[in-house]
Amino acid sequence: MMQCDPVTGSCLLPDESSAAQRQPTASSNVIIRYVGDPMCSWCWGISPAVKQLAEFCDLHCLHFAMTMGGLRAGGGDAWNPAFKTFLRQEWSHIQATTGQPFGFSLLEQAQFNYDTEPACRAVVTASQLLAERGWPPSAALAFLAATQYKFYVHGQDPKTEAFYRDICEQVGLPFGEFCQTFNSQHAREAVNQDFAHCRQWGVRAFPTLLLEQHGEISLLATGYVTAETLLNRLNALLPQDAERSTE
Repeated sequence: MMQCDPVTGSCLLPDESSAAQRQPTASSNVIIRYVGDPMCSWCWGISPAVKQLAEFCDLHCLHFAMTMGGLRAGGGDAWNPAFKTFLRQEWSHIQATTGQPFGFSLLEQAQFNYDTEPACRAVVTASQLLAERGWPPSAALAFLAATQYKFYVHGQDPKTEAFYRDICEQVGLPFGEFCQTFNSQHAREAVNQDFAHCRQWGVRAFPTLLLEQHGEISLLATGYVTAETLLNRLNALLPQDAERSTE
C-alpha cells in the first residue's frame, strides 16, 4: 500500500530490489528541479509553494524544471475499505496542514485503480508541447495544478483522455494534439525516462526539490515546506552572483 509520512509531509516510493544511486547530470547551469507526482497528495499540498518558487525562478532568470516520479506507476493497491480509510485520513490531515481543498467523492466509487503513470505521462506530454510553443515551465506547472485540482477536489479519473480536455483549453493546448502525443510510444518512453531520472537522483519521496549547480545536485527540500522556507533555503544555496540577482 502507498505510504505517506505525516511528519515529513511526503509520499514514499515503494521499496525496490535494487537501490538507485545518486548521480549528477551533465548540465552546468543552475537548475531548480521539482520532482513529484500528480496523484501524490502532499504534492497537491505543496502546490502553492511550488507555484511561488516557479514564479521566483521566472523573475530572476533561474531555470525551473519538473520531473514526474511515478509514485504508483501501474497501480496495484487494492481498492478496499482499508485503503479508502487511509486516503480519507491522509487527505484530511493534508487539508488541515496546508489549507489545500480536498473532495472525497472519489472514495465513494466502488472501483478505482490508483495508477499514477497516465497522470504523470499527461504532465510530461503537456510540458513538451508547451515548451515547443516557447512557453516557460511555469505553464506546465499550471497544467499539473489543474490536474491535481480536478482529481483531488472533483474526484475525476486522470487516467482517461477526456479528463484533460478542459485543462488543455485552460493552458492553450489543442486537445487533439495532446491526445495524439499522450497515447504515443514517445510519451511513454519520455515518462519512463522521468521515472529513471528520479531514481538516479536518489529521490525516494515526493515532493522533493533539488538544486543542480554545475552538474552537482543538492537537496533543497523533501516533503511539505512553506514558500517562505523554500525561498530562504534557495537563496542560502545559490552561488553569490545568482544570489545578488534576486535582490
